[in-house]
Amino acid sequence: MKIKMKDGSIREAAFEEELGKNAFRHTTAHILAQAVKRLYPDTKCAIGPSIADGFYYDFDFAFQFSEENLSEIEAEMKKIVKENLQLRQFAADREKAMQMMEERKEPYKIEMLKDLPEGEEISFYQQGEYLEMCAGPHVAYTSAVKAFKLLSVAGAYWRGDEKNKMLTRIYGTSFPNEDMLAEYLNRLEEAKKRDHRKLGKELGLFVLLEEGPGFPFFLPKGLILKNLLIDYWRKMHAKEGYVEISTPIMLNRQLWETSGHWEHYRDKMYTTSIDGADFAIKPMSCPGGMLVYKMEPRSYREFPMRISELGLIHRNEASGTLHGLMRVRCCTQDDAHIFMTPEQIQDEIKGVARLIDEVYSTFGFSYHVELSTRPENSIGSDADWELATNGLKNALDDLKLPYVVNEGDGAFYGPKIDFHLEDSIGRTWQCGTIQLDFQLPQRFEAEYIGEDGNKHRPIMIHRVLFGSIERFLGILIEHYAGKFPLWLSPVQVKVLSLSDKYIDYAKEIEQTLKMEGLRCELDARAEKIGYKIRTARLERVPYMLIVGEKEAETKSVSVRERDAGDLGNMPIEKLLEILREEGI
Repeated sequence: MKIKMKDGSIREAAFEEELGKNAFRHTTAHILAQAVKRLYPDTKCAIGPSIADGFYYDFDFAFQFSEENLSEIEAEMKKIVKENLQLRQFAADREKAMQMMEERKEPYKIEMLKDLPEGEEISFYQQGEYLEMCAGPHVAYTSAVKAFKLLSVAGAYWRGDEKNKMLTRIYGTSFPNEDMLAEYLNRLEEAKKRDHRKLGKELGLFVLLEEGPGFPFFLPKGLILKNLLIDYWRKMHAKEGYVEISTPIMLNRQLWETSGHWEHYRDKMYTTSIDGADFAIKPMSCPGGMLVYKMEPRSYREFPMRISELGLIHRNEASGTLHGLMRVRCCTQDDAHIFMTPEQIQDEIKGVARLIDEVYSTFGFSYHVELSTRPENSIGSDADWELATNGLKNALDDLKLPYVVNEGDGAFYGPKIDFHLEDSIGRTWQCGTIQLDFQLPQRFEAEYIGEDGNKHRPIMIHRVLFGSIERFLGILIEHYAGKFPLWLSPVQVKVLSLSDKYIDYAKEIEQTLKMEGLRCELDARAEKIGYKIRTARLERVPYMLIVGEKEAETKSVSVRERDAGDLGNMPIEKLLEILREEGI
């Protein structure tokens, strides 16, 4: 596939490569905009980038646009593809670019141009009559876009600012052939069935209410699930030599100024005033962890010092970005901070990477790794950033973990390794992260006494395994489609009585299972057994035990497994053997 770059040069790239995929879908966004302008000439164009799995374009329509209009636009897009229009790239100075956008009456493009410095050279791409101010890259001809689909319509504030006008965002996707498109659309349908918001409500796990947008309410079964994850997390950390702390949810402005968050993260923080002083609810736990470290003198003999915290954090996320448990304003971050000497960097990073691998393997995830380097908005010296970045690279190389470099996407205080897990239907999620930080120990003047008897500055690792408990739960719900493994199921066994005559025996079975530590429920409703079985299956309960006359007489149970179906009649001891083998 031929790709036309910003400088007008042509490169070859396959769709599977990042360059090829971005160019292909970016071109589809331009085809969408061209079709919209042909059909609705008064429409104003904003921006239209490629994104993960597709593209979008923001428009300002002169009428009430709806999803019913999408089929008409798709038909026009197909015409543009058949026309095999060449994408011609050229550059113009800012003055000429302003003139072209004014002639086309494109106020959003003009606003973007006004933000650019005078003398800036502006890149343009043109296909037929359609002209777009764009840095590219793009495919060379529209005919390359063989298969596409417009998926949905949403509102989007211009430049993401709620004070600006609400625009209409059209989402779509595209592929080199119809088979790839069909496979993707089937995956989307499967994702809809697995939507954690839908399943969370159906399974009684959590709710999101108007009284607290972005603040999830966990219901009894959801809290069992959350606590099971936390118990697993605590056992792993105890085994790995971590100690757990808990720091306050709110701390004063001076702390956040020292950490750099007040300057670099202020727009995401909730603030208040206490006794005339500014305070902020913590958006992350690391500054509180620094205070704990500084409470007493430290020695190199204590290193590596591994401190974990399940910190309740709050972040002022924009309302348009909120999404179930995946993007919330309040969550429990499974944080940990490791203080160490420079000589311990490699081993500690490798230890965390091994821990993350163990966690993801437990839940059946595969993953890939990205190394994110220094962003523009950063603190610290070039030497520290180089040392930190090389430390992460060397650890990954030692582990022989393949990784992609994500330029400029590190935290403001240090580079990071991000772990992107892949779920059961092929979607990727960024969860685990390892951040190497030279800056916070300097800003807080943290020290330790080295082997030489002198004071030194510790090196610090920030790391999470789940990312946040809430987000990881959302991912797990969709990964398993609500069918959690036995050890993680809020209800592991459900006892179903055939009639009221066998309630006493059903209660005896329920009590026996609970004494064995199983999470068990009894369905004693005056309903037919078929209805009770359907209810338990909808609740994704791993095991159903049916008790009637035969079972009461023989002191046995008839067992149905969630996926395998009828397992037959067996003594309760035999059932317990099966459950133990499965991992209760």
